[in-house]
Amino acid sequence: MRYLLSLIFIYSTAVEAQTINWNNIASVSKTTPTLQLVENPMVRPSSPIHKQTFKALKDLGANYVRYVPWFPYPKMAVAELKRPDKNNTYWDFTYLDSTMQAVMEATEGHTTVINFSTTPVWMWKTDSVVAYPADPYKTCWNYNQGTQLVDTTMKEIADYYVRLFSWYTKGGFTDEIGKFHKSDHFYKIPYWEVLNEMDFEHNMTPEFYTKLYDVIVTALKKISPDTKFIGLSLALTQNPAYFEYFLNPRNHRPGVPLEGISYHHYSGPSFEGQPLEYYQYTFFEKADAFLERVRYIENIRKRLAPGVFTTINELGVILRSPEASGPIDYDYWNLAGAMYAHLFLELTKIGIDVAGESQLVGYPSQFPDVSMMNWENGKPNARYWVLKLLKDNFGPGDKLVNTNLNGGVDNQGFITPEGKKILLINKKNVEAKVQLPAEAKGAWVSCVDVSTRENPPSREQLTDNSIILKPFSVAVIKL
Repeated sequence: MRYLLSLIFIYSTAVEAQTINWNNIASVSKTTPTLQLVENPMVRPSSPIHKQTFKALKDLGANYVRYVPWFPYPKMAVAELKRPDKNNTYWDFTYLDSTMQAVMEATEGHTTVINFSTTPVWMWKTDSVVAYPADPYKTCWNYNQGTQLVDTTMKEIADYYVRLFSWYTKGGFTDEIGKFHKSDHFYKIPYWEVLNEMDFEHNMTPEFYTKLYDVIVTALKKISPDTKFIGLSLALTQNPAYFEYFLNPRNHRPGVPLEGISYHHYSGPSFEGQPLEYYQYTFFEKADAFLERVRYIENIRKRLAPGVFTTINELGVILRSPEASGPIDYDYWNLAGAMYAHLFLELTKIGIDVAGESQLVGYPSQFPDVSMMNWENGKPNARYWVLKLLKDNFGPGDKLVNTNLNGGVDNQGFITPEGKKILLINKKNVEAKVQLPAEAKGAWVSCVDVSTRENPPSREQLTDNSIILKPFSVAVIKL
């Protein structure tokens, strides 16, 4: 009798291991998959891949696209590089306008998150004048100096952002000596992120950043009350003090809204020279450790500011220094894409609002290993195609159902407006056979794997109710 019960248990477990209960709703998705684009020479109009890059961005059709002009290229990130005097100001949008225009055109009809993250270094107390290259396309990694503002009231930095924001939304602005600068830009900016990775850039404390956020947001709300503001944009998430302080409404000025927060995660090798075959373990272990921190941060957010939304808008892998060169194995792009898919799925389960892959274009001198485009031929790589596969199939409002498939891969059933779908993610560098419910026979599968490389997802019809996934596959089965 005991033997018979054991057989029944083994049989029932095997059956359960390949079932999807479409009537058991586990949660409803809030999560939008998207990406960020960082200003750099390879996205400029003169770049050989400029047209392909912005075509890929437009074809993606994503919401919450994050655009960040960033400090390694001061002339492309800062609108006033010299301190004004009583006779002159030094506003110059020559290198800022063209990429901003390309971004806004490529994302027309979709929401964007704009973050002119770099403040003029002359606003900060430094030991000496900070020089920057005359060539706008040369990097300047030491531009962000200083930890104390010259103007301790913070009005100077707030006025800078009011003028920059007005340039892009109000057709121009009046400068420090009363001269009007006309732009003819009237962009709608639904989301504005206040600075970037302030725990690194200028090494701001939670108290300093919160005060600065309040001053900037108060000033910008006066000219754009409908814009929503995102704070923190942390590089690291190990220190809960940033979240505890910033998310506590008592630490903000009266009337300053708490609307959104953001933070980042990059996996990477455990040590320099780690072999590629170990990445499949290291990257996902670090991703899962990050997810535990996300759950902790969510508890803080729900306790202090439950109405605040969360955008985790830099998700990727950094293999080495930003200026490193040398070949990157083709399988790496699929592995990094599978890791993003894993994070997207788990963040959806947690209830995060936005999961943003980083970044559309990288290349040697600008974090080549985070690129979603091949900077040599202008083709989107597997990381892009994974994002597009997820964006085209999943989004807010989808119902996640109780799913338990065997095969050793991530698996999740969704009920979407287009019908029932199954997401499968193979995190290993070996093939995996997944047994599917009987209803999967004849279903169509779209897949990004090591055979598709820089091509769109493959599409094929299942001949039975099982599927063999190639290494690092991300597949969507539409029933």
